Amino acid sequence: MEVRKHIYFSGMVQGVGFRYRSTYLAQSRHLTGWVKNLYDNRVEMEVQGEERNIDKFLEDLQGQRFISIENMEMTEIPCAEDPGFKVVY
Repeated sequence: MEVRKHIYFSGMVQGVGFRYRSTYLAQSRHLTGWVKNLYDNRVEMEVQGEERNIDKFLEDLQGQRFISIENMEMTEIPCAEDPGFKVVY
């Protein structure tokens, strides 16, 4: 069953390749959604797919070199139609 999560990441998440790595990891796990930097140094993301794939995606993201996630504020939201996973500016 697919789920969609809205997540705010804080920590060392800007200027370290977070959006690039998120996009690569999400696409490799067949997840859809988007990721973008916020002006308060957090990163915002919506990610959709099988819950176990999202969980593994988040584990992989936390294990990336240079990225240091200190906090994740996560809520489940209704699923949406996305053509893939992209960076939003």
